Amino acid sequence: MAVYQTKLAESGTEQDVLVVVDMQVDFVDGALGTTEAEAIVPRVCEVIQDWDGTVIATLDTHAPDYLQTQEGRNLPVVHCVRETPGWAFDARVAQALDARPDPYYVYEKPTFGSMALARDLAAANAVAPIRSITFVGLCTDICVVSNALLIKAALPEVPLRVLPDACAGVTPAAHDAALATMASCQVATA
Repeated sequence: MAVYQTKLAESGTEQDVLVVVDMQVDFVDGALGTTEAEAIVPRVCEVIQDWDGTVIATLDTHAPDYLQTQEGRNLPVVHCVRETPGWAFDARVAQALDARPDPYYVYEKPTFGSMALARDLAAANAVAPIRSITFVGLCTDICVVSNALLIKAALPEVPLRVLPDACAGVTPAAHDAALATMASCQVATA
């Protein structure tokens, strides 16, 4: 069951957080899909199913005027327009999320990184320490790295890690470059 809200619950107990970035139809096998993105879906589902802690999923979310935005001018492929089939979670990922016994949180984001998610994680950490934050999803070199670095800035003492086998980039080379960038910024690979 998704909890669509703008504020992550502050549990009062230490927690490990999983951030599932943009595992949406348009990024898996839709408008911007790749074979690499398709290949990680089973691994992402496995991580979600096995996760013992808080799960947050992000949705890249655009309006119909996407092509008139700066991102749209630089990446002129309409994708993840709210309420379209491509905006939805990949069906296998949605099933894994919905099968969890605890609710998960969904953050819609119109940009690569979610400032609201970074703020809410910092607020939750102020109530009870977050032990770790782990990232999986798409695309390693755009939204995964953007969210990881925003959250690293907001929570510099919380250990962050990315699971390379549960992420895919626009290209394999871009994936590797993003992993190297995150490693330079003390986001561990596992």
